[in-house]
Amino acid sequence: MSLFRLDASIRTEGSVSREIADEVERAYLAAQPGAEVTRRDLGTAPLPADLWTTAVAAGYVSESDRTPEQRAAVSRIAELADEVLDADAVVIGSPLYNFGIGAHLKSWIDALITDPRFAPGTSPLAGRPVVLVVSRGGGYGPGTPREGWDHGSGWIARILRDVWGGDVTVVETELTLADVVPAMSELRPLAAEKRERARAEARAAGERAAAVTPAV
Repeated sequence: MSLFRLDASIRTEGSVSREIADEVERAYLAAQPGAEVTRRDLGTAPLPADLWTTAVAAGYVSESDRTPEQRAAVSRIAELADEVLDADAVVIGSPLYNFGIGAHLKSWIDALITDPRFAPGTSPLAGRPVVLVVSRGGGYGPGTPREGWDHGSGWIARILRDVWGGDVTVVETELTLADVVPAMSELRPLAAEKRERARAEARAAGERAAAVTPAV
């Protein structure tokens, strides 16, 4: 059994998405003690900005006519795709930045889609459990002033579920900035409640993912 973990938070200390993803990983490993974990941290080590565009350009020419840069980009993306395809389960931490997903996480998804195995219509994650951890600094729920302003979480969930075919569980928490923004201080009890609920949901999702028998 194996788990692929992707973190996208630009914070290493105090990151709530990392904290919740930790719960998923711990629960998975508790249920599958011998499992391997492959980690990729886009927050601290983002992909090159031109990786996707170079790979796209490579798709318009024959392999023999590709530049060294294009061949390197295609090869690099194949390695990224292998990381995901070699795993029995996936957990992705996706903080909301500027009302959408992080640019570095978007670049990773764009890059993977250029690999033929991840092109639309291929469903490379069919039957595999995918846990998407979403964290939001403010409140975006029904009735809040920012309702409908999260333009990233639905998009990435659709990619993982409808384009790549994963069995997706979304674990969400919000008001994560309440502890550090004085103007949000009265929301701290609610933020703590949401965070604890997300931790419990993450543990349950990790356990479910570990219980899925890999396809032979």
